[in-house]
Amino acid sequence: MAHISDLIETDIEGYLKAHETKGLLRFITCGSVDDGKSTLIGRLLYDSKMIFEDQLAALESDSKKVGTQGGEIDFALLVDGLAAEREQGITIDVAYRFFSTDKRKFIVADTPGHEQYTRNMITGASSAELAVILIDARKGILVQTRRHSYLTSLIGIRDVVLAVNKMDLVDYSQEVFDKIVADFRAFAKQIGFENVLAVPISGLKGDNITAASTSMPWYKGPTLMSHLETVEITDRWRNAPFRMGVQWVNRPDLDFRGFSGQIASGAVRPGDRVRALPSGKESRVAKIVTHDGDLPEAIAGQSITLTLEDEIDISRGDVISGTSALPGIADQFNATIIWMNDEHLLPGRPYWLKIGTQLVTATVTDLKCKINVNTLEHLAAKTLELNEIGEANVSLDRAIAFDPYNENQETGGFILIDRITNTTVAAGLIRFALRRSQNIHWQAVDVNKQSRASLKGQKACVLWFTGLSGSGKSTIANLVEKQLFALGRHTYLLDGDNVRHGLNRDLGFADTDRVENIRRVGEVSKLMVDAGLITMVSFISPFKAERRLARGLLEEGEFVEIFIDTPLAEAEKRDPKGLYKKARAGEIENFTGITSPYEAPENPEIAIDTTKMSPAEASAHILNWLEEKGVLLGFRAPEDDTPTA
Repeated sequence: MAHISDLIETDIEGYLKAHETKGLLRFITCGSVDDGKSTLIGRLLYDSKMIFEDQLAALESDSKKVGTQGGEIDFALLVDGLAAEREQGITIDVAYRFFSTDKRKFIVADTPGHEQYTRNMITGASSAELAVILIDARKGILVQTRRHSYLTSLIGIRDVVLAVNKMDLVDYSQEVFDKIVADFRAFAKQIGFENVLAVPISGLKGDNITAASTSMPWYKGPTLMSHLETVEITDRWRNAPFRMGVQWVNRPDLDFRGFSGQIASGAVRPGDRVRALPSGKESRVAKIVTHDGDLPEAIAGQSITLTLEDEIDISRGDVISGTSALPGIADQFNATIIWMNDEHLLPGRPYWLKIGTQLVTATVTDLKCKINVNTLEHLAAKTLELNEIGEANVSLDRAIAFDPYNENQETGGFILIDRITNTTVAAGLIRFALRRSQNIHWQAVDVNKQSRASLKGQKACVLWFTGLSGSGKSTIANLVEKQLFALGRHTYLLDGDNVRHGLNRDLGFADTDRVENIRRVGEVSKLMVDAGLITMVSFISPFKAERRLARGLLEEGEFVEIFIDTPLAEAEKRDPKGLYKKARAGEIENFTGITSPYEAPENPEIAIDTTKMSPAEASAHILNWLEEKGVLLGFRAPEDDTPTA
């Protein structure tokens, strides 16, 4: 099988030693669909003799059955493992393959070319050091070629091989090759590629793969394999300042306390002074502990446990840094967002943000623009669709330690996760902290929320009424406030229509506007709770994520979700404002229940079925619940003769 099989037979220890000391290069192949990425990797595996005899036999058999080369060996089948890939002749998933030569070991990621699988390409590029960008010589540079090139640049790859493939189908024309190279170099300069080697190849025929092509004597450069074996990749992260995210606080017994994690960048030695972030506490490294014993030094990529000379408070998610070049601390950033979900980005919606070992709540507060990857234009946008790229401001629920992505990928790159489905929806690259996050600090006050609520003889909370238009939310919320007011309680009612006349008059009813509508109301509700008030909020608030955001702004027990449960048919039958009729006639866009979804609460604190309970009965039920939970200090809900609506 292998290129040094003789050494395996005669000196296995020598073979293993030689294999162990060889360097490793991780690279990706990318480009547009059908540019020949899988065929190229299959050719590399074949020519490096990294195929077992049974694999070769299976390849020959499969090539005759499902191959695309008229019975000849179809090298792409070595990589395209999914049945769907073989049926369609495309790559869908990221395929990783290992091979080696006398000089180097390689891990190559074959990334899909279809635009709908761009998210898979990002996965493959995230750990690569070099990119081989393929272009079909017949087609030249396509939109997806530019997209993959731009994404490769964003991820931080600076060493690029431009492989102009299928030269055999253009009669090995130097003119065709030179034009494609000139076009690509102009684009590469705009996106910041530092080193681009252009090689004319034929993955199918083997031209300029491992041996120089006799069909292209005009090309004087190295073969693709020769370049991959000898290219020098700068290890930027090994020479960067020391950073380690804490994965685990290791306490096996009372006498040992260490902080475990993988070094993201730099190096550390016993005696080095380090700082824990975001707390800012400092100490010195006592020992570097590993399973195989203590180390005199540890470098980027190693997983270790640090013990410190001083007892300082460090938790999972904190970053341990050297003191000479510190990371930033902020809770607001400008970032590049690569959206990877079928559902579009909604600014204002809360997501989980994972950066290193840190997990925080994040919202995209301001989408600055989206980027046309073909022209690199910055275009105005309110949202991002699948595979779109934009620049945005991101706000977190607490400050974190970070570096700009172009300085440190590990502490500057993040992913966004949907808080309900736990799906990764975006990749992000921190550009810089927003200045206002550095200038604005909490001002301490002497009178707190508990003092204000105690003075009023009540427990501050938010009663969040949610349900379809026409469900009776406002009627019931108004009755609850009337009865609380009659009992001498301090209240305020935030009604959806009323708020849209002032605070939210600039918002429409698109999904992005609805999210911002609830975000603002959630923040106002938080202030009113801080003032010690019992606050009624009557909003349709159709999305679970935004109701969860509002709940997350408050302390445990302060958010009471009240689901005014009215079937759509009943709400439409009532139609007090005539809105359903207009929506059915197409006169109102994005109307909840008709052309925009309503996501019903799954576990509300209170559920009111308005087909079985009158508004007066619902109000009494809510007040009794508040009494039982200690929100009110001892009372009996009054009889109410308010007519039902």
